[in-house]
Amino acid sequence: MRKIALITGATSGIGKATAKILAKNNYDIIITGRRDERLGELAVELIDKIGVECYPLCFDIRKKDEVECAINSLPEPWQNIDVLVNNAGLAAGLSPIQEGSLADWDQMIDTNIKGLLYITRIIAPIMAEKKSGHIINIGSIAGKETYANGNVYCATKHAVEAITKGLRIDLNPSGIKVGSICPGAVETEFSVVRLKDADANKKVYAGFTPLQAQDIAETVLFMVTRPAHVNIGDILILPTAQAAATIFNKK
Repeated sequence: MRKIALITGATSGIGKATAKILAKNNYDIIITGRRDERLGELAVELIDKIGVECYPLCFDIRKKDEVECAINSLPEPWQNIDVLVNNAGLAAGLSPIQEGSLADWDQMIDTNIKGLLYITRIIAPIMAEKKSGHIINIGSIAGKETYANGNVYCATKHAVEAITKGLRIDLNPSGIKVGSICPGAVETEFSVVRLKDADANKKVYAGFTPLQAQDIAETVLFMVTRPAHVNIGDILILPTAQAAATIFNKK
């Protein structure tokens, strides 16, 4: 019997790559996101090309009622979730705090912190009851450093760091593994969304080779395939050209 993994933010980037790699390693997959058409396309790919079962859930993770309704709607065979990958997240804007957009702040706080909490609050009791499970939060180097114009985004990822540590303590008596992956520069939709610029990647990643979504997905796979007595608590993963949040060896 295959295990079940739930991956948030699976319509692109790290989430999509993680769904594929776990499917190829005999997990049935629950994928979530706001873009219904993309979810459907990924579900077809996982089912028809890889040969696993897939259950897509389209909802906005920022809205508590939608999260609860979606997870509670899962058929009974899908409720026994073994792995939760909290991947949904974003950066919005790149401004000094005195010029920041309140709408951008709300979007980041609601997605990166509250959304993660909403879904974890529903899934964690399921894992605690059966005394097994694995929660992996996708953080960021921005959760370990603060950089100019990153203020609120960095704050949300620092919060993910604290939540991960708190989860690991609180769920320890239940034998649940909790860890985080904190990437540096990854070439996904991240910069396009942050800068609201379709050509952002050409500028942001010019002169060096960034990480790819597949690199992070492979790290998730490594974590979930460790022996039962091994829990990877925290991984900081950077492209070779990156030494710190804003220090790059560009050619």
